[in-house]
Amino acid sequence: MSDAPLLQLDEVAIRLGGREILTPTSLQVRRGEFVCVIGPSGCGKTTLLRAAAGFVQPAAGRVTLAGQPVRGPSRAAAFVFQDYGRALLPWRTVAGNVGLALEAAGVPPAERPARIARVLDTVGLSPHAGKFPAQLSGGMQQRVQIARCLAQEPTLLMMDEPFGALDAMTREGLQDELARLVREQGLTVLFVTHDLEEAIYLGDRVVALRAQPDASRPSLAALIDVAIPRPRHQLETREHPEFLRLRRALYHYLGHA
Repeated sequence: MSDAPLLQLDEVAIRLGGREILTPTSLQVRRGEFVCVIGPSGCGKTTLLRAAAGFVQPAAGRVTLAGQPVRGPSRAAAFVFQDYGRALLPWRTVAGNVGLALEAAGVPPAERPARIARVLDTVGLSPHAGKFPAQLSGGMQQRVQIARCLAQEPTLLMMDEPFGALDAMTREGLQDELARLVREQGLTVLFVTHDLEEAIYLGDRVVALRAQPDASRPSLAALIDVAIPRPRHQLETREHPEFLRLRRALYHYLGHA
């Protein structure tokens, strides 16, 4: 992991409908780092993520990616949405949905099949390449969306509560699969979740935002390092004393205690 920031937010403030959703917030994400953003509903988690992706322009402050100002969406940043059902085209197969990223990037048609096959193999979807989204479980549909983002070969992967709509067993499996992909491919991830345990389990650092920020209580409540060894395991890691300590600390920062 490099110490140089890949993504940098400098005193970024977001206002929507006359309301300040995010007070001036600064954050750096280093190359190869997995940073999780947590907070109660309506605190600005998704808005922060969308500003980092260039979907929303800040009212104040500056966002840079690899040293360049972020003024709009870029192929360097791939975005995994929570609603995988709407993110996939129902009339395209799994391979066809993954191929969208290559079409958008202008990859020559002759090169696409091999790249699609490689990405599907990476996420374990090769046997399902010819199926349509309606023939897949929710977890598999989300893996298709992740595969499409990987095909884009992004510098930064942004994920907006990607596992929030899945059952507990499927969620845990995808958490471990994502951790494996990050480890094997050296991905940099900015990941939004409302789940404290998911944030600690996946993250190298956790950013905690508070609800209803104001001048005396800014959006950023805490920025915490997660010093728990990797690889992590669903049972052992969640029983680790440091995991329990961080869970309690984050619960406190979010105003629940």
